[in-house]
Amino acid sequence: MKGIAKIIRDVEGHWVGDGFPVRTLISYHSQGAEISPFLLLDHAGPAEFLPSDKPRGVGQHPHRGFETVTIVYAGVVEHRDNAGNSGKIGPGDVQWMTAARGILHEEMHGREFTQRGGKLEMVQLWVNLPAKNKMSAPGYQGITNEMIPEVSLEDNAGKIRIISGRFNDVAGPARTFTPINLWDIRLNKSKTLNLELEEGYTTAVLVLKGKVMVNGTETINASELVMFEREGKGISFEAIEDATLLLMNGEPIDEPIAGYGPFVMNTQEEIKQAITDFNAGRFLALDLERIPEICFSGNSSFSTL
Repeated sequence: MKGIAKIIRDVEGHWVGDGFPVRTLISYHSQGAEISPFLLLDHAGPAEFLPSDKPRGVGQHPHRGFETVTIVYAGVVEHRDNAGNSGKIGPGDVQWMTAARGILHEEMHGREFTQRGGKLEMVQLWVNLPAKNKMSAPGYQGITNEMIPEVSLEDNAGKIRIISGRFNDVAGPARTFTPINLWDIRLNKSKTLNLELEEGYTTAVLVLKGKVMVNGTETINASELVMFEREGKGISFEAIEDATLLLMNGEPIDEPIAGYGPFVMNTQEEIKQAITDFNAGRFLALDLERIPEICFSGNSSFSTL
C-alpha cells in the first residue's frame, strides 16, 4: 500500500488574468523534486461568470522548458499560439501543449461562453521535460472528449477516462516524453476503487467533486489534494459521495530544477538565457512587454497559466 505523504487543504485562491480564479495546489517552488515529473497544478473554479461582451482570460505570454496540460470540466476555453495552433476545448476536452524551446500563447474564455456566461471549471497541470528535451520543437495535442477512452469499473463503481498512460490494457491518446498516467476518475457513492500503481512513481490525486476515504484512513473533500509516498503500489478510494478525481502518476525526473515564472529549466544560466531570448524576439514575440532582467531568488513566479 502507498502511504499518504501529505494532504493539501485550505489553499487561498488568486486570479490569473481576469478569467481564471485559481488555487495552486502543488508547485515546484514549495515541493521541489518530491512532485517530479510534475511542476505545478492549478484548479480554476468552479466559478460562475455573468454574460459579457468583454473577452476574459490570459493574454499572450511565453513558456519554455515544460508542457502544460489543460483539462476542462465546465465552460469553454480558446487557445492560440505563435506556432500556428488554435482551438477550442470544452467539457471533457484536453489541451496538451509542449512549450519546449519556447512558445507564446493566450488562453481566453470561448467567445460564445463569454457572451452567455456560465460555470467555468478547469485544471492546468505543468509537466516537466528531461534536460535532453527542453529545447525540442514546440508541439500541440488537441484531445477531444471523444478521443479519450473510457473504462467502466466493476460492480457499477464508476468509470475511468485515460488521458495518458495505461489502465489495464487501455492506453490514453496523449503522447508523453516520460511515463505519465493521467486519469479522470468518476466514482459512484458507496463504491470502492482499488488501484495498483507503479512502484517508485510520484502519485497525487485531486478531488474535484464529492468526498472520498483514502486507504481507509483519511477523508479528502472537494478542492483538496492527497500526495502519496513513492514506495508501495496499492491505493484504495471509497466514495462517501459521488466523486470526481484526477489521478496524476509519473516517473520522477531526477534532474535539477531552476525556474522563473513561465520558464523552467535546469540551471539559472538557462533561465537567464530564456529571458534574453524572449526579450530579443527569439520567441517570435507578438507585441508583448519585455520580461525584466531579474535578480534570481529561486522563488519568483508569475503567469501560471
